[in-house]
Amino acid sequence: MPALFITEADVEWLLDMPTAIECVDTAFREWAAGRAENQPRRRVATPDGILHAMSASAEYLGFHAAKVYSTTRDAARFHVLLYRAGTGEFVAMIEANRLGQLRTGATTGVATRAMARPDAAVVGCFGTGLQARTQLQAVCAVRKIERVEVYGRREDRRKLFAAEMTELCNVPVAPVANPDEVATEKDIVITATSSKIPLFEGRVLDEGTHLNVVGSNWLAKAEVDVATIRRADHVVCDSLEACQLEAGDFVPAIEAGVLEWDRVHELSAVLAGEQTGRAHPEDITLFKSVGLALCDLAVAVHVFRRARDEQLGTPLPG
Repeated sequence: MPALFITEADVEWLLDMPTAIECVDTAFREWAAGRAENQPRRRVATPDGILHAMSASAEYLGFHAAKVYSTTRDAARFHVLLYRAGTGEFVAMIEANRLGQLRTGATTGVATRAMARPDAAVVGCFGTGLQARTQLQAVCAVRKIERVEVYGRREDRRKLFAAEMTELCNVPVAPVANPDEVATEKDIVITATSSKIPLFEGRVLDEGTHLNVVGSNWLAKAEVDVATIRRADHVVCDSLEACQLEAGDFVPAIEAGVLEWDRVHELSAVLAGEQTGRAHPEDITLFKSVGLALCDLAVAVHVFRRARDEQLGTPLPG
């Protein structure tokens, strides 16, 4: 069969958040069992643009994938290339902007389900963009959320995001102008921004808070401060190898002697029961995600199989 070209519109039709969460959960568990492999992102650049590439293989699925995307000041273009592991056959090229948003949110959903208190009901969300939308959707999928407060730099976008997400998640979402207020008295805090500097002061966090820190995958950017890292009883990440290359949120804390890498554990180990994501209700827990090709692969295989079954996608020549 010819390979398929699967568009953003196809992905939107073929993949929802609950399914993405289960695909990603399985991927981390299979990785812990040694039946998957992930290679961190690498970048090459010219003065006016960057090419990003990352890859993964999943024995349990029988596929390899490479995610490649380009970014400029004006645009970003994402694609996942999917290959059968046993034959090397190229089976699909998938437009992956929406796919990436869903897998990033789904990873947060898996971490929240494993680490947040079971009774977590109040969320503070930093960010009003597309990634923040899927972050909030994922959290609402794994916890019974009763109220959300959102902060973004622009008042108009805060208000629009709050109105749209109230309807989408069927949860009251309120725009808030004070960032420290959004982090205070919350069960879950989400950071999904492009900020280069911390968004709030860690001293305002309440005991029992779970944080999902997902906005930065550059060493020069940090959405949370050293006080937040210092107060975290459990620090978990999607990949130690990837975070050592990209987790700018950890850099100031490591330089200050507040954090050492042996205190950071991988989500796969938490899901496998090898490490603890939360020991007590009053613990502050933090999950740092930089984004993994393995998660792209897991959801891409689901999208490809559904596209083939439903005869969606455009056959590619050759």
